Amino acid sequence: MVNAVTPQEAADRLAIRNLIDAYAHCADRQDAKGQMALFTQDTAFHVFMDSRSAEPTYVLHGHDALAPVFADLNQYQATTHFNGQSTVHLDGDRASGESYCIAHHLTVKGENRTLMLASIRYLDQFVKLDGPGSLPNAS
Repeated sequence: MVNAVTPQEAADRLAIRNLIDAYAHCADRQDAKGQMALFTQDTAFHVFMDSRSAEPTYVLHGHDALAPVFADLNQYQATTHFNGQSTVHLDGDRASGESYCIAHHLTVKGENRTLMLASIRYLDQFVKLDGPGSLPNAS
């Protein structure tokens, strides 16, 4: 049996999905500032490059620390991020979520083209900063 969804829950879920899609949109347009704007000032950004390791490859603290990570996408001629399924757990003005993405990264060097495919799983914490109806931020 499916539980009824309140209008506020539907709005919160839609806002979170819009945030996930905005992240991919900014990435594919090499808009590092736009990506950074989606995160809280006190964000903690954990990156796991080895899925078999319980320890992150690196951790960035604070909004400004994100700039070089997102600017790194400029090395590619083009990127395309395809967002897949996501699961979100709402808890008042906070939420947690797991979402999946397949990212294509195209490198062009002279006549050579290389396409890297990345299978990505995001584990995010979201917070509603400006009250009802506001777009959430990842933290």
